[in-house]
Amino acid sequence: MTQSKTGPAGLPTHEVVYRRIRDMLLFGELAPGQAVTIQGLVADLDVGMTPVREALRRLTAEGALSFLGNRRITVPLLSLSELDQLSLARRMLEPELASRACERVTKKDIDVLRSIDVLLDQAIAANDMRNYLARNYDFHKALYGLADAAILSSLVDGLWLRFGPSLRGVLATLEPLETPDMHKVLLTALEEKDAVAAKKAVESDVSQGMDRLRSKLATAGD
Repeated sequence: MTQSKTGPAGLPTHEVVYRRIRDMLLFGELAPGQAVTIQGLVADLDVGMTPVREALRRLTAEGALSFLGNRRITVPLLSLSELDQLSLARRMLEPELASRACERVTKKDIDVLRSIDVLLDQAIAANDMRNYLARNYDFHKALYGLADAAILSSLVDGLWLRFGPSLRGVLATLEPLETPDMHKVLLTALEEKDAVAAKKAVESDVSQGMDRLRSKLATAGD
């Protein structure tokens, strides 16, 4: 198959393929325990073997995929211990990013975050799991991008890639959100330039989500 060297926005094909597979992991298109094959992804994505092979190598190195030997690659099944470690790391890093973002946020930035949150609410109302996961990721990604802390943001991105695949399999339906909606609390904190409140809002948001995921995984393991 003949491949163009660049994809959307002028990105190299290998980067486009990597991002597409990454999104498939983040947003539940690939489930925990599922086998991942080069041939299957080549057919699904209509791309060549070389960029798929490179993407799988990168994602395995990042811990998003597991190499089991004999060329077998799967989406990892999270243990409760692993989930607890991810939860601890998120609680340490993400509130700090929110606090830093609060110091730099503009009204335009808040408007962007609010528009993403509206789309997220619409996905919940429609019980659209894939869209919910994508918009929730977009919200946090946009927020943390304001922090001007590339190393911390990169670490958080890696954490999301590790727990993301478990969300769709565990959260079969979108149950009502906890009260209050911490995204709304966060937006108010950003408007008021209250970094302490922004930090607490994200800490609560992370805790709600990860505790809920832990409860579901623990129940599934019984």
